[in-house]
Amino acid sequence: MSIEYLRYQSATPDAQGHYKGLFGLVNNLGRGGRLSAEQERFRRENNAWYDRAYTDPSTVDPAVYDPAVNPGATAWFKPSATHLFERIGGYLEILDAHGVRWTRAASADPGRVVYEDDVQIVVVPHGVPTAPTVIARDGNG
Repeated sequence: MSIEYLRYQSATPDAQGHYKGLFGLVNNLGRGGRLSAEQERFRRENNAWYDRAYTDPSTVDPAVYDPAVNPGATAWFKPSATHLFERIGGYLEILDAHGVRWTRAASADPGRVVYEDDVQIVVVPHGVPTAPTVIARDGNG
């Protein structure tokens, strides 16, 4: 039996074909000044809680979200990270209040894993071309 990874994301892709994650969607609303004072307080307090609760993959590997290295990289929760799901409802309420369509995605194989810890994986989705690795150059390059 394989485990299913979970991700909350935009219901439609952005101009680059990527599905923005839950935190990015709410943070964009906050940076754009679109949140009420109560929503902004929720965002700040809960973002700080999440920052303490689990590792930001880019602090371990600065290139993990680099589009040249890992195009389209996205983070997925492991199902065992139940303590991280407890606060998601408030983020979803904010998105609903602002008419931002979202979806809950589940997959046993969301892509090529480029980072993993005890609560999450970061993957490059299947079908996303990767930059070729240069092994050697001839004298003309």
